[in-house]
Amino acid sequence: MKHKIRPAVFYPPFLLLLFSVLASIFIPDAFLSATKSINNWILQHFDGLFFWATFAFLILVGVTFFLKFSNIKIGGKDAEPILKRWSWFAITLCTTIATGILFWATAEPMFHLHEGPTAIGKSTSFAMSTVIMHWTLIPYGMYTLAGIVFAIGYYNLKQPFAVSTLFYPILGDKAHGTFGKIADGICLFALVAGMAASLGAGVMAISGGIDRYFNITPSTFIYGLICIVVVVAFIISASTGLTKGIRFLSVFNLRLFILLALLIFILGPTIAMLQYGIDGTLDFIINFVPRAAGLDSDLNDIWKRNWTVFNWAIWLAWTPITALFLGRLAVGYTVREFIVFNLILPCIFTVFWMTIFSGTTLHLDVISGGEVYASLVKNGPQSVMYEIFNRLPFSGILGGIFLLSIFVSYVTAADSNTSAMTSMSVTGISPKDPEAPVWLKIVWGIMVGATAWVMISFAGVDGIKMISNLGGFPALFLLILVAAALVALWRKTKELKEEEEF
Repeated sequence: MKHKIRPAVFYPPFLLLLFSVLASIFIPDAFLSATKSINNWILQHFDGLFFWATFAFLILVGVTFFLKFSNIKIGGKDAEPILKRWSWFAITLCTTIATGILFWATAEPMFHLHEGPTAIGKSTSFAMSTVIMHWTLIPYGMYTLAGIVFAIGYYNLKQPFAVSTLFYPILGDKAHGTFGKIADGICLFALVAGMAASLGAGVMAISGGIDRYFNITPSTFIYGLICIVVVVAFIISASTGLTKGIRFLSVFNLRLFILLALLIFILGPTIAMLQYGIDGTLDFIINFVPRAAGLDSDLNDIWKRNWTVFNWAIWLAWTPITALFLGRLAVGYTVREFIVFNLILPCIFTVFWMTIFSGTTLHLDVISGGEVYASLVKNGPQSVMYEIFNRLPFSGILGGIFLLSIFVSYVTAADSNTSAMTSMSVTGISPKDPEAPVWLKIVWGIMVGATAWVMISFAGVDGIKMISNLGGFPALFLLILVAAALVALWRKTKELKEEEEF
């Protein structure tokens, strides 16, 4: 067979995920308690490292932008792009934000406004700036750092499609030994568990919307039906390859995002949302360095661990394998262009998105005396967007677009990551033969869908979500090595340029 399973990479995470599902069903309290205890211990003892390391990752990417190294063309002088810039941006954005930006743009500012640090008090500018903080520079800095190293390693240095390639600049061929296989397995498990948890949350949000607009009560059967439709959609998209299904759905998804944002901008409290956005952005800029470094004295340690550090752990858990996919997209473009399309443009988009959705949410909550927050407490984060729509004109139309956006958003993120994780599960993947076997995409897709359905139907998603987030801890140390690998690549600028010219 041209593509053979990598047993040390495929089977451990597959079996570990199966064990996690069974534990969630048969010993749910013990399983959730254990994962929470481990997570709390990590956040308590390594919060400083999370802050300083992730801040350093962003600085390294910023320095890279201005170095001669950033002029290197990914794939060499004669490499041709496989994507046009608009498609590249669409796939990058939809792969990285998934469904999260749809939920948390409205739900997260409510937490920060009503449950924020006591030293801050009820501050709308703090709520807005914190949402921007959690969804822009630091997380995209992680993705961009790893994506650059993988892109150069995969295309220019001709290394395998694997997480271990991220360490090749400092470890050489040893990167693909036992250490590399362990890293591949850990990152694969964290991503699959994270996808299952994300799908579970998405299914519950879709079923909630169906209940609200079509009066169909959520049930195990409805959850299963939604899971099947979503899984079939992203398997088909992933199976058609990067330049067909994945590209088409990502461009369509981005257009849905823009349409929804424009409608809210026009129908919502436009002046108020802009004011909240300006105030929040200024607060973000002024306080960015102390908050990014974990030094803001107004934020108590417990809040920082439960929110900022916990968020960094989530992003880190997804980073290594997502970076493989992002690096694969970038052939034919320079490193500097990679930074623009993977860091700068997504951050600009996110600031505008948060201005519109978070600004609207804050305004409606303030003028209603906290009714939006009350809905969150009663019905969960996934209900807040529907609560916002109910307070705006044409709520049914907005809700329909939102439901479609949730569906397409998860499919576009899942097809990209499914493509990446199946490719790293087998041998023989190369720029000339970039796609893994369809049957393996079906296997992983079914595993993700079945896990999500079992979780939301019988055990709840908290356990599998928590164990996925634990993947951010080893990923933190792996990314520190990747940072060293980027510095090592800087020192090879002349050598890489000579090879490019040759």
